[in-house]
Order: sequence, then C-alpha cells, then structure tokens
Amino acid sequence: MPELPEVETMCRGIACFQGEIIQTTHFPRYTRRASPIQPRPKILASKLHGARITDIKRLGKRAVLSVTPANQEDSLFLIFEPRMTGLLLRVPPPTKTHVRLIVKFKNSKQPLIFWDRRGLGTITLINKSTFISRLGSHAIGPDALTISGPELYVKIHHSKRHIKVALLDQKVLAGIGNIYASEILYAAKIDPRTRCNRLSKEACARIVKACSQILYHAIEQEGSSIGDETYRTADNRPGRYQHLHKVYGRNKYKCSQCKNEIKRVIQTQRSTFFCSHCQTRY
Repeated sequence: MPELPEVETMCRGIACFQGEIIQTTHFPRYTRRASPIQPRPKILASKLHGARITDIKRLGKRAVLSVTPANQEDSLFLIFEPRMTGLLLRVPPPTKTHVRLIVKFKNSKQPLIFWDRRGLGTITLINKSTFISRLGSHAIGPDALTISGPELYVKIHHSKRHIKVALLDQKVLAGIGNIYASEILYAAKIDPRTRCNRLSKEACARIVKACSQILYHAIEQEGSSIGDETYRTADNRPGRYQHLHKVYGRNKYKCSQCKNEIKRVIQTQRSTFFCSHCQTRY
C-alpha cells in the first residue's frame, strides 16, 4: 500500500541515520512467509558491516539508502520496496512479530527496522551498475512530483488504456498507487475511465498539477493510514491524510462538491472511486 507520500515520509523519518556506520545487520527468523532478500542474508550482512550510510532518498515507491563499504569500494545501494505492508521504523514496531531486518549502528542508539506483516516487501543490495540497469530512467518513469504536462502527454497519448490504469504504471510515472490515482483524477476533474488517447495536452497539464497538489498535501499529513492502519510513520504513528480523502473508499457517500453519490468500479482488478458528475469522461 505505501505510495509516494508514505515512502517519502518514511525516508524523512529515517534521515537521522544518514552518516551512520552500520555495526550489525540481523534478520530475525521467520517461520511464515519470508521476505524476498537479495543477496542472501549472510552475504548482505557481511557487505554492510562497517559501511557508512551516505544518502537516503525515495525513488518512486522505493526507499534507497546509498552506502559506502568499509573497504571504500564503489557505493552500494540498499533498496527497500515496502509493497503492501512494509514499514521502515526507528522505534519499536507495531508488533514484535513480522520484523524482517534490524540494522544497528555504531553511534545511534536507535536501530533501523524493516517490518512487514504480509512479507511481500523486498530488501535488495546492489552495486551502481546493477542499480542503473534495474532502476535507471529506461526502467522507471519520471517521478510523479517532477513530471511535466508535456512529458505525461508524450508518454500516454498513443495509448488506449484508461487513464487510471496508466497512472499506476511505474514506467509512465513513478510513485502513484491506487489511493492517490483516484484522488488525483478527482482533483483534475477527469473520469478515470477516460482513454489516454482522448486526453488533450491541457488535460494532462491538469493531471500533473493535481499530482503536485495532492501528493505534497499528503506528505504534509504524513501519508494515509487506511483499513487496519498498517501503514505507520518511522516513529510508529498513523498518517493523517486518510481524513482528507475526497473519493477513495467513499463509495455511497456524497461528493463534497455536487452531493451526488461517489461511485466504485473495478479496473484491472483494483477498485477505483470517482464522481461521475464532477469528473468528465472524454
């Protein structure tokens, strides 16, 4: 579930570890679904021992930690992809179970913890060349906070996909998931069932403007904690943006603008929420 605002919030929450030297890396035994880890835990722990964290940033829906090994070899990249329920924490986790990784540092009293209830999140350590080949601009689209209207238009105007489906494609733009796709299209006043090749440059500009407005506002509110509130900030607090959702999860409620009922449809096996009166289908 963590999308751009949630992962950005996590990265800001663990920014205190930048400059820290890794002392130990521990993978607690897990008897249920084990998290995908590359390379194997013992090798990963060996490579990280004594390494310094030099940068912490978000890449789409991933948290990327740049680390310099103790032997001063080229930088490595420790990548966390939370997927459905992964969390990066610097305080005790929501439960003692589901802890997948604990990183302790030479100076900080707080550890870095990766917690994942469903075990779908991934932990990967790769070198620079592999990072570029897997996550370079050819493999992942522009960030949803920096893409321009013309860029979006070029990427989608030949496609017959529905615009909601296109926004979920990380090769089109990186960072948007199911929650914010619905919220962005509501703000842009565009029906999620509109086919991409029917959208004008002006409509694409509205989508990009809505991306910026919605995502920055969600970051200010530290993301959305929905359902069972699995998502938590790095200091184990729920996000607040769920209280400001206009359409997501609000089917059968009234639209705040026109008072018509919010509708729910299924697109590529995912729920989409929208107002058929306020959002134009081109």
